Amino acid sequence: MSSADEILAGYDSLQADQEAFYKDLHQHPELSHQEHRTAGRVAGQLREYGCMVHDGIGGTGVVGMLSNGDGPTVLLRADMDALPVKEDTGADYASTATARDTDGSEVPVAHACGHDVHVACLLGAAKLMADQPGRWNGTLLALFQPAEETGDGAQGMVDDGLLTRIPAPDVALAQHVLAGVAGTVGTHPGPFLSAADSVKVTVYGRGGHGSMPQNTVDPVVLAASIVLRLQTVVSREIAPTETAVLTVGSSQAGTKSNVIPDRAVLQLNLRSYSPQTRQRMLDAVARIVRGECQAAGSPRDPDFETLDSYSLTDNDPATTNRVTAAFSAHFGDRAVPWAQQTASEDFSDIPRAAGIPYTYWAIGGTDPQAYRAAEKAGRVADDIPGNHSPHFLPVPQPTLRAGTEALTVAALAWLAPR
Repeated sequence: MSSADEILAGYDSLQADQEAFYKDLHQHPELSHQEHRTAGRVAGQLREYGCMVHDGIGGTGVVGMLSNGDGPTVLLRADMDALPVKEDTGADYASTATARDTDGSEVPVAHACGHDVHVACLLGAAKLMADQPGRWNGTLLALFQPAEETGDGAQGMVDDGLLTRIPAPDVALAQHVLAGVAGTVGTHPGPFLSAADSVKVTVYGRGGHGSMPQNTVDPVVLAASIVLRLQTVVSREIAPTETAVLTVGSSQAGTKSNVIPDRAVLQLNLRSYSPQTRQRMLDAVARIVRGECQAAGSPRDPDFETLDSYSLTDNDPATTNRVTAAFSAHFGDRAVPWAQQTASEDFSDIPRAAGIPYTYWAIGGTDPQAYRAAEKAGRVADDIPGNHSPHFLPVPQPTLRAGTEALTVAALAWLAPR
């Protein structure tokens, strides 16, 4: 029996407590940078397991450290924050929570992206490793990160001295629950999650009465021209062999039908898989916006504001191959290749700052029968809620077991005695 099998044999004894902890987190979600209750519960659990705990890093970040003799240092990461989404799942443990966002508005809050799964799985892996010190050597760092949804939580921990408070890790590993068959794990070498940039663009006109447009510069028409022109960036400026997405997610102008306003505001989201494509898209956006403003006779230059920015998640091939081999040995045919995702993450900011390799994989969270039925009918996109949907709710099992096993098996690819 392998070290992984011996350690994971203890999962049955922690399953009930883990599921209860997960459901409690699900009922008590917290927005980015507000994860105080979650962080407190995580730190308490880690101390019970015998971990040395560093908390308050980057605001609410927590790291639990298990040192067990000589050997590599492995960092496992989970994110903790929830979303301003009103849950509509019908679960008896559904969230009814609300909170104040950064604008002071009261909003519904839900774990619509599965970060509660991530937290529960990482705590489960830490518990299993703590209970079996004779089966592994080295140091395990269980890192619980705030504010992934705003893209600044990982860098916030780095900026707050994370890498001076913990032993230097040799490798960093992380996972995400996605719409897929629960119980499966999926790896992908190289670029896996896209880089993302959200940009707020303000364009200016000259306001006036709707009955006298000749005396105005209409920013509504200007914004519409920009939106249409931006549709050509991916289709005509990016090579067909490259994957890229440009979305105009918000267009706001005016207050009344017969008043031409003096400005319009667009919010854009760009996704890419290479630095060259990313820069080409950003340059194209700036060029098109300025060009359309000039063509419209705008009285002043447009303003550009970066709302958030996520780096490319680019899995180290050697690290990914090592994890994939460990998954194949443990999960068998439940270890599968996983396609590139156009979602984005800030996890890579931590290993990039540390100068270490990393890999990031997916675990399925959808009821297996429901997913396979939708797949057979060609209705996955219609019938299976994805992350950030108010209907997104991973099934607790086998999702939690698979996620806990995946983190443990991956860590043991470095920490198991040789």
